[in-house]
Amino acid sequence: MPDRRLAVAICLLSVGCAGQSEGGPVIVTFPGSSLGAEAEVLNRQLTRFNAAHPGIRVVRRDTPDAADQRHQLYVQWLNAGASDPDILQLDAIWTPEFAAAGWILPLDRFHPDTAAFFGSTILANRWRDTLFALPWFVDVGMLYWRTDLVSSPPQTLSQLVDDARRVQEQHHVRYGLVWQGARYEGLITNFLEYLGAFGGEILRGGRVMVNSEAGIRALTEMRDEIYREGIVPSAVLTWHEEESRFAFQNGESAFMRNWPYAVALLQDSSQSKVAGRFSVAAMPAGPGGRPTAALGGAQLAINRHTENPDAAWAVIDYLTQPEQMRERAHVVGQYPSRTAMYQGDALKGQLNIPPEVARRVIEYAVPRPVTPVYNQISEILQIQLHRALTRQTTPAAALAQAQTDMQQLLDRVGLGAGATTAQR
Repeated sequence: MPDRRLAVAICLLSVGCAGQSEGGPVIVTFPGSSLGAEAEVLNRQLTRFNAAHPGIRVVRRDTPDAADQRHQLYVQWLNAGASDPDILQLDAIWTPEFAAAGWILPLDRFHPDTAAFFGSTILANRWRDTLFALPWFVDVGMLYWRTDLVSSPPQTLSQLVDDARRVQEQHHVRYGLVWQGARYEGLITNFLEYLGAFGGEILRGGRVMVNSEAGIRALTEMRDEIYREGIVPSAVLTWHEEESRFAFQNGESAFMRNWPYAVALLQDSSQSKVAGRFSVAAMPAGPGGRPTAALGGAQLAINRHTENPDAAWAVIDYLTQPEQMRERAHVVGQYPSRTAMYQGDALKGQLNIPPEVARRVIEYAVPRPVTPVYNQISEILQIQLHRALTRQTTPAAALAQAQTDMQQLLDRVGLGAGATTAQR
C-alpha cells in the first residue's frame, strides 16, 4: 500500500502524467455536507491533503444531507455522463446499484488492502465479485439498555422480553422496548436484525429467502412484542429514529433499538434524563440465530467518467487511513471501518462508547441485500412487513407475498436465481 501511494503521488507530480492540468494541479471534486462538525472535519482533512499533495487540488461540492436527495442528484449527474464530481459518497445500499449501472469504477486495480476492513463492509461494496467502493465509516443498529434498571444486556430475545416486562412492572417504566416500525427503510433494518436472530436472511444470490421458518418467527416475534407481550407500544408503527430516541431519552423505555448517533445526545445531561445511565450492545439472538446488527455507513467510490482516476483514488486512500478515521471518530463520533483501530489505544478517548463495545457490535454487522434493485426490494418488503405488524394480514401470508413479488422482480430484471446475464 505505501509503495502504491508513492507511485501515484510521483505520477501526479510529473509533467507527463495523464490528467495533469497544464501549469497547475489535477482538480478532484468531492461532494459532501456543508454544515456542522462533519463538514468541518472534512474541510480540515482535505486542506491537509492538498498541502501534502501539491500535484492535486481537491475541491468540495456541496450536496444535500438527506440521503434520498443526494441519491437523486447523483443519478441525474451520472445518467448524463458527468465527470464531476470525481468521487462519490455512497450509502451502504447504493454500491451495487451504481456498479451495475456502470457509473463507478472498479477499485481492484488500485490493490486496496480489503483485509484491513470489517468483512461486512467489504461485502456490501462488492458486485459480481468486484470491489467498487471503500468503506469510509461504519453505522450499525444496536440495542440501548438502562444500566440503572438492568444489570447486564440481554443475551437472548426471550431474556429481552422478560427484562423489559420486569422493568415495566417493578419500576413503572412506560415502555419496555422501542424501535422503528413506520413503513420506511428503518423498518427493514429492524426486521433484518430480528431475522438474523433466528438464523434467516432476505436474499441469497438471486433467490429470495425471506419466506422461511426463521422469517415467520422473526416477524411474529416483532408483532408479539406489541400485542401479546405488551412491551413495545403500538405507536412504534408510526415511529422513526427520533421518536424512539425521545422516548428513551425521556426515561420512558427500558430498551431501545437505534443507531450510534443517539449516544452523544443521550449523554447530554441538559436534555437527557438517562445521561450516565445507559449503555449499548448488539441486539440479542433468538433460537437458531445470532446477534445481528444492520449495516449502514458511508462508502467512497470513483465516478467512471472521471478524467483523473488515480488522483481520485489518492484522495480516497488518504481519507480512509487510520489518522483520518481517528479524527472523524473524535469529532463526529463515526465508527472507523478498519478492524485494527479497535485494538490497543488507537481509539482511546476518541469514541463516546468504549471501543471494544463498538467493535463487538460491528462484528455482528450484516449488509442489507446486495443487489442493484435494492430500493425496489425494500419497497415491496416494507409494505408486507407493515401489513403484518398492523394485523392486516398474518406474518406467514405477508412474507409469502413479499417473496413472490421480490422474486418476480429479480427474475424480470435478469437477477433471479439461475440468471446468466452479467450486469455491466
